Amino acid sequence: MSDRSGLAWEKLVGLMGEIERDWWREAKAMPEPDDRAEARLFALNALQHALEFWSQADPARPWFYRWFSPTKKLLGDNPDAIYYGTVIDPDRDYVIRGNLAGAAYTSFTVEQGTAGGAMSGGLGATLNDDEIDVRADGSYQLHVGQSPRPGAWLALTPESGSITTRHYFEWHRPAAADPTLNVPLAIEPAVDPGPPARPDDEACAQGLERVIAFLRSVTVDWPDGPRGDMPAWSSPEPNRFTNPPLDEGNRALGYAAADNAYRSALYRLGPDEALEIRGRFPQCRFANVVLNNRFIQTPPYRHRRVSLNRRQTVLEPDGSFRMVLAHRDPGVPNWLDTAGAPTGTIFWRYLLPTEQPGKLETRVLALDAAL
Repeated sequence: MSDRSGLAWEKLVGLMGEIERDWWREAKAMPEPDDRAEARLFALNALQHALEFWSQADPARPWFYRWFSPTKKLLGDNPDAIYYGTVIDPDRDYVIRGNLAGAAYTSFTVEQGTAGGAMSGGLGATLNDDEIDVRADGSYQLHVGQSPRPGAWLALTPESGSITTRHYFEWHRPAAADPTLNVPLAIEPAVDPGPPARPDDEACAQGLERVIAFLRSVTVDWPDGPRGDMPAWSSPEPNRFTNPPLDEGNRALGYAAADNAYRSALYRLGPDEALEIRGRFPQCRFANVVLNNRFIQTPPYRHRRVSLNRRQTVLEPDGSFRMVLAHRDPGVPNWLDTAGAPTGTIFWRYLLPTEQPGKLETRVLALDAAL
């Protein structure tokens, strides 16, 4: 008898071994046990996400899964945001209903090429709350499908495979760490497909294969080191930002946000060094800066200040800001805690900016001079 799910299970187990061997390659630059431990924790987060989202994905009966949490991080999570995702069938029509729940920004983005668990190949249609008829109580409804519909319509193409939602909150505390925060959100097929069949060997195998596809895409198939096709907002030089003009788009980047202007740079700091960042927030809907490790994961934001939004930032008398990255508290208002990591990524989001973001000026200081 065929045991396709058994073969898929063995393939998943084999992939875990392949991932472990991959961490030891010289190109991965993980010479220390702590480096590889961080990598294994990332792989566990990715596996957790793959099992939750992809193992029983059913585009005929979609469901919005919360993507990230303080204990599940990947793909550039954000302490100030709640994300959900669902798989869809591009040949079906759906209705999405929800409520803003006080979010500063809400959007829906179609991910292209994600059928079967693959990494998003780019962005399809996007709708934000300016483009949706939101009622006085914060509720809304939109239609999803290939055929245009009156009102808010999220267009699908034959390549569409999933939908990502974003709900940004500019609070004094990280919204993603609040277990009581509930964002009402539901998706239903326009035509009821009826109840699903009893899970069988074929369904189990397909679920495991989707898990494998996603896990592989963010581990062994993820590109090594700097790439020549990186966007202009990603700085190739540590501790400095490129500050490109606003016309740099990001629709070709899977799981990016079409409405965001990004800035990104690596930081590298010695144990007694600090990185000073000076700049101004542009006029925009939302803005924050977030620290990430090499796997685009935030450090533990429940217990450390690893991000700053505009509401959390103490401004200078002239309206500018001064932020300081350091391994320990330098005694300044806008300290970003590296949690002792000698290197990582500084990632900025400016949402729906109406002006060119100002230049981000940086300099490396002795920690004692950061006061």
